[in-house]
Amino acid sequence: MFFRSINERKRSLIGDHSPHGSEGVRFHTRLKTTVDRRPRGPQDRFGFGFGTSAHSRTHATPPHRRREGITMSSPLPPQTSPRELRRIITASSTGTLIEWYDFFIYGSLAVVFSGFFFPSGESSLALLVSVAAFGTGFVVRPLGALFFGRLGDRVGRKKTFLATLIVMGAATTLIGCLPKYDTIGTAAPVLLVLLRLLQGFAVGGEYGGAATYVAEHSPADRKGLFTSFLQTTASLGMLLSLGVVVACRLLLGEEAFTSWGWRLPFLLSAVLVVLSLRLRLKLHESPVFARMQAQGTLSKAPIRETLGDRQSLGLVLLTLFGLTAGLGAVWYTSQFYALYFLQSVLKVDFLTTNICMAVALVLGTPSYILFGRLSDRYGRQPVIVAGLALSAVSFLPLYAWIREAAADRSWAQVVVAVTLQIVFSAMVYAPTAAWLTELFPPRIRYTGLSVSYHLGAGVFGGFMPLIALSLTASTGNQLAGLAYPIAVAAVSTVVSVTLLRGGRDNRLVRAVWARYGTPDRAASPEPAPAK
Repeated sequence: MFFRSINERKRSLIGDHSPHGSEGVRFHTRLKTTVDRRPRGPQDRFGFGFGTSAHSRTHATPPHRRREGITMSSPLPPQTSPRELRRIITASSTGTLIEWYDFFIYGSLAVVFSGFFFPSGESSLALLVSVAAFGTGFVVRPLGALFFGRLGDRVGRKKTFLATLIVMGAATTLIGCLPKYDTIGTAAPVLLVLLRLLQGFAVGGEYGGAATYVAEHSPADRKGLFTSFLQTTASLGMLLSLGVVVACRLLLGEEAFTSWGWRLPFLLSAVLVVLSLRLRLKLHESPVFARMQAQGTLSKAPIRETLGDRQSLGLVLLTLFGLTAGLGAVWYTSQFYALYFLQSVLKVDFLTTNICMAVALVLGTPSYILFGRLSDRYGRQPVIVAGLALSAVSFLPLYAWIREAAADRSWAQVVVAVTLQIVFSAMVYAPTAAWLTELFPPRIRYTGLSVSYHLGAGVFGGFMPLIALSLTASTGNQLAGLAYPIAVAAVSTVVSVTLLRGGRDNRLVRAVWARYGTPDRAASPEPAPAK
């Protein structure tokens, strides 16, 4: 009755602007809102604080939305206290950080442990299968996105990303406990591949859940800022995996590390997962999901509504080629391929490579927060497109610089070149969670966001190092591998500018929201009347 009365008051104020007549789908004209003009506190002076005013947090229209002329009402989360919002971001980001650590630690150690799970004398085959298993983790990410996305839209955001954390932690810990080939025979490589598949399956559901959960608690005018903390976890997860591997190698020595010490980074996952679960268990369900659940408007078939509907499928494909494919290529080039390029192409030693990458990650990761905040001010798409374009035009000169600097053993220059790549990739990645949650309506948000993200970042991005190294090997040109990420980033730039422009005011996006967005709009609290 409460939400029904709100809806009736809304209709009386703004009328029915539905182009669909009897279907009752309403496109609301822009509501006049009152923004609190009072000065912010010291912690909020530059817009980076958690302490937003009650009016601006709930009723203000972000600057980029006013310019883009968005005419669809979107969910207005209840006023979450700054303390509660910090707890939500911390718990969500910590769990996602651990999942990325678990996912990346395999790639960091595949060369070391591959010989333990195959017959002696088959070192080449062992390495090949281990690296192939690393790739299969990316292939199953979209399947995990479908499975956990459906659960997230049917059962709840919180319950689902608790499940993904448990599955990922269990798979990673079991890899650290896996007996050698000499002990269990062919079961060793089979179990290794299965556990890697389980890792990829779990990470396919984690990101969409955490991104949706944080976004649905965030005020509209700070959504880019608050979700950008979550976006840092991919780079921090890689940094953590590199740091743990290097620390174990230095503390144990090469012989002990290659004999048994490589298992410690995998076993550490169990401790990290328990700590993260304690944080996440204290969280409440997303207010947007809770409202839909109370009203009985949850999707009964999220996969069918996302992929079986022509317009929803079109939106998934549009976000894939206009955003996430380019994101995947740019992110993995700036971080994973930079690591492989130094080690495999330029033959820089293990410790030097990892230290250079770790320093670059420390320097570049804070830029995620900056670009997330800038996306709140200037819009998601301008920041993302700028990052895609800068990456496409800078990869060749930056990698040529890395090659020359490594030849001169000028490691500071290597760090600067890698840091610039990370900053450009942060321009693309930082606003992505906020933008995807704004493009997909809540009814199919977890599924649509997860599938789009993991097709792009998982498939187009995950196989980037393999494709690039293959191009380099086949041509003999050390920079030939960059043709792939440059092409993908360029295509995403063009598609985004031509077909995805307008954000939520895009015709296809409006059509999907008209079909699946009404329940959430009906559940949105009514803005306060202008004074």
